[in-house]
Amino acid sequence: MSDQLQFQFCVPCLFGVEGLVADELRRMDLPEVRAEDGRVFFSGSLTDCARVNLSLRCGERVLMEIGSFSARSFDQLFEGVRALPWENILPRDAAFPVTGYSLDSSLFSIPDCQRIIKKAVVERMKSRYHLEHFPESGAEYKIRFSIRKDLAAVYLDTSGTALHKRGYRPAHMEAALRETLAAAMVKLARYRGKGDFCDPFCGSGTIAIEAALAALNRAPGLYRSFAAEEWSFMDPSFWQEARATAIAAEYSGDYHIFASDIDPRAVQIARENAVRAGVDHLISFSVADACSFSRTTERGVIITNPPYGERLLDQKQAEELYRGFGAALSGTENWSLYLLSSHTEFERCFGRQADKKRKLYNGMIKCDLFMYYK
Repeated sequence: MSDQLQFQFCVPCLFGVEGLVADELRRMDLPEVRAEDGRVFFSGSLTDCARVNLSLRCGERVLMEIGSFSARSFDQLFEGVRALPWENILPRDAAFPVTGYSLDSSLFSIPDCQRIIKKAVVERMKSRYHLEHFPESGAEYKIRFSIRKDLAAVYLDTSGTALHKRGYRPAHMEAALRETLAAAMVKLARYRGKGDFCDPFCGSGTIAIEAALAALNRAPGLYRSFAAEEWSFMDPSFWQEARATAIAAEYSGDYHIFASDIDPRAVQIARENAVRAGVDHLISFSVADACSFSRTTERGVIITNPPYGERLLDQKQAEELYRGFGAALSGTENWSLYLLSSHTEFERCFGRQADKKRKLYNGMIKCDLFMYYK
């Protein structure tokens, strides 16, 4: 396909970060950016598809829209899918699993929707390939659908493995933070490499690693692969051009990024993850108790995700941890703080009201990002 063709794309994301994803896309000079709950839309070319997959920090995947239509019945769903030009998209050996969801719609059975969509695609392709059965032995073209208020949209998943899986974290601590949420916290703190950075509850090192990637302006997907790289209509030059552009846009500098944890095993895993991410030379790791925090700075930001009651500690232990960290931080100067917690009494335990709060989701856990501006 020509790179002159324009497509509609959808980027699913964690609730609470839609505005950040939209901002990322606008900074890439992409048109028609529009945010909704849990997803962001934009228009672009196949090269844009490649560069968004490579460079997006806070989105979960990049979906290419094949078509949308009203679907109040299974007959409408079948006819709507069959009307789409699958023979121009899927080769005869394509593997095309179907997955998706339905919200506030007449069609609510996901297995039935999957079956109907699969059948409709097969019927459309029969006329092109004159086959009754398709081997599905080739590259994967995963079909994703969404049905919201009886409006069906059908997509191809260009990302494959979700974008939060950067590839640097095969080993991680229990209750690890998703990479895209860590990147969102870094973005909200406006950290881009200036001043000191610290995560005193570093766990598997995700926040510090995402901070280092942001400081370098390194595309988070630079060294991983994507499903669409194997597609017959995606010219390899689209990906080569996007990678070359991303590498040329990287920065270099003298960064002061510190990460610590009271658990030596966590620190070792964090260090190994940083090596895989190629940023270990930018991060100083150490074993330390956050309740004894005393690091000095002229200008610094702490971005952290301490254990809380629903994750690793019981509620009483979490509250004691917050009190200890709050007391330690009160004896320091010039640190701003961005701390993620689901604990409803965090501010009381910490000993200070946040200057601002923002609701975010860590998986299915509803949290607040507590922001303290010095």
